[in-house]
Amino acid sequence: MNYTSCLVLAVIFTASQSNTLNAQTVSGGLDKSNPFYQVSSLPFHAPAFDKIKNSDFKPAIEEGIRQQMTEIRRIADNPAAPTFQNTLVEMEKSGRLLSRAGAVLNLLTGAYTNPELQKVQQEMAPKLSANNDAIYLNTKLFKRVEAIYNQRHKLKLDPESARLIEYYHQNFVAAGAKLSEADKEILRKLNQEEATLRTKFGSQLLAGTRAGALIVNTKEELEGLSDAAIEVAAGNAKAAGHEGKYAITLQNTTQQPELTFLRNRATRQKLFEASWNRTEKDDANDTRAIIARLAQIRAQKARMIGFPSFAAWKLQNQMAKTPETVEKFLAQLVPAATAKAREEAAEIQKLIDQQNGGFKLEAWDWNFYSEQLRKMKFDIDENEIKPYLEIDNVLQKGVFYAANLLYGLTFKERKDLPVYQEDVRVFDVFDKDGKQMALFYADYYKRDNKRGGAWMSNLVGQSRLFGTRPVIYNVCNFTKPAPGQPALISYSDMRTMFHEFGHALHGLFADQQYPSLSGTATARDFVEFPSQVNENWALDPKVINNYALHYKTGEVMPQALIDKIKKAGTFNQGHAFTEVLAAHNLDLQWHSLKPGLSLQDVNTFEAEALRKTGLDFPQVPPRYRSSYFNHIWNSGYSAGYYAYSWTEMLADDAYSWFVENGGLTRANGQRFRDMVLSRGNTIELGKMYRDFRGHDPDIKPMLKSRGLED
Repeated sequence: MNYTSCLVLAVIFTASQSNTLNAQTVSGGLDKSNPFYQVSSLPFHAPAFDKIKNSDFKPAIEEGIRQQMTEIRRIADNPAAPTFQNTLVEMEKSGRLLSRAGAVLNLLTGAYTNPELQKVQQEMAPKLSANNDAIYLNTKLFKRVEAIYNQRHKLKLDPESARLIEYYHQNFVAAGAKLSEADKEILRKLNQEEATLRTKFGSQLLAGTRAGALIVNTKEELEGLSDAAIEVAAGNAKAAGHEGKYAITLQNTTQQPELTFLRNRATRQKLFEASWNRTEKDDANDTRAIIARLAQIRAQKARMIGFPSFAAWKLQNQMAKTPETVEKFLAQLVPAATAKAREEAAEIQKLIDQQNGGFKLEAWDWNFYSEQLRKMKFDIDENEIKPYLEIDNVLQKGVFYAANLLYGLTFKERKDLPVYQEDVRVFDVFDKDGKQMALFYADYYKRDNKRGGAWMSNLVGQSRLFGTRPVIYNVCNFTKPAPGQPALISYSDMRTMFHEFGHALHGLFADQQYPSLSGTATARDFVEFPSQVNENWALDPKVINNYALHYKTGEVMPQALIDKIKKAGTFNQGHAFTEVLAAHNLDLQWHSLKPGLSLQDVNTFEAEALRKTGLDFPQVPPRYRSSYFNHIWNSGYSAGYYAYSWTEMLADDAYSWFVENGGLTRANGQRFRDMVLSRGNTIELGKMYRDFRGHDPDIKPMLKSRGLED
């Protein structure tokens, strides 16, 4: 499973605003030349990227805030008795300008940022936080919501509308709507400080990751990398002002892909340490003071709302419900994972000794020697696989083809719509009946102004209330080939493409009335479930034989190589799962801090958190160190990173259902679409899962898939 990838929501905007557009709304207080003044006239209201300038965002967002506040005051001050229509539906309609400007800003600040956009993001963060508080801490508005909630059983509403009532009431209470006015004011200040710090963290992490690139002087230091990779490194160095040298840029995780191939141990150590220390250099990009304060703020906010920790507060509307449930879930996994990792470490050390290495295994050695073991055990080489994974084939003959087999979707690339960067591609998406249903944007290559990882979100969300259909994007960080070279990706990258498109399918098939419940607007420990199910189709015989074509000869990947890949599927899983579990536990420990504690020393806290959860394993460091753990400090996964493994449990168990019922068939795809992908957040998620699977999720298929249980 790929834990770099994730879903990204418009976390700086309220859920009721998220990524929807009202084709009737115009912005009277905004200059007509601003491209956000009115809804885009492009198909599906896709953004007119060729007309959008950095300077357009601030006035559009400020006017969007002003407009929404006018709309919210009108709802709160309505003299008529509160009803579902005059309160909740009107709230769903609010903030259209803010939504359309915010959706584009969220995309660009993640995928194609610059200092001016970062400044806008930093300036707007506290204002957007204040806007959110002005909604959810509005006493008169909450009284209307509570009145509707108290009579909900008498209203005879359809199930989705009834769910919307529960959604809003829970959000208001969780946001502090029942606090005194004095406490609300304290909470507002904390929220604004947190929003500012989160944005600052993101900027410092991006800068630290960029500055942390490893610069080496000679080609010999990169022995083991392919000629194409060395050419890319030379280009990276030249672009950074180091012509004649070589630069390995960092991805967001602790371990770096090049560590698998670099033969020079000193270079491996330098690269690992560049990654490990990227934001801990006591310079302008050091994030430790920020995250210590963020953890403190979150604990304080939780106490104000009436919870013993931020995790307890945050998990109340998740499938897991409580930190204790998550702790119990993780505790079932740690012993098996770490035991397997220690077996793997002993085997690697034996190989090092056999080669007269004369050193003890370290974190920067693991991938290099485990790759050798993988070759010996399975006679498989990553460089043997990559020639069959040309990116366009993977996308169109793999990812899209699987979606056609399962759901009847078809795709057609179009060149007439503006994009924000030349590598971005746009596709029309057609449903099984041939009707155009959405637009899909694909942005796959790494850039130094793109944050790490991979993600999906909407530029336009589906909503029957507004008659809007999805405009969805996937963003990844694959290495762009040098000019004239084929675009070959790794096996992991290929899985990431299937994963992120699983999120896209969740958004594409959304069929909700209300934007707040539409598509991927579900709990964090459910939303990764469809994307992880979609990964399974990557190795399905019908699919892999269609896309895994040698870039030179066009020959299909030999079945013997496919069999090797499958057999190697559980190899090194002790390491892979232990580093992920370490990240899960760091997140949970940070967000289980008791209110009132002093600022934590980040390194001391991290070491103790790993020790007490049995994950202090120097050769297997956490997938993300606290100081560059963007998921939990700036991307909405705070107290929720465990969701990747929780949803892996759901996905492996659900995939077992597919296997039991004939695998990749149109009938099975339709059932999954009808019962999961098209339902959004319209029913209780545990029930949704049980309705599809027939029982509560079983952890055994995940343990078996990981090779941790027979």
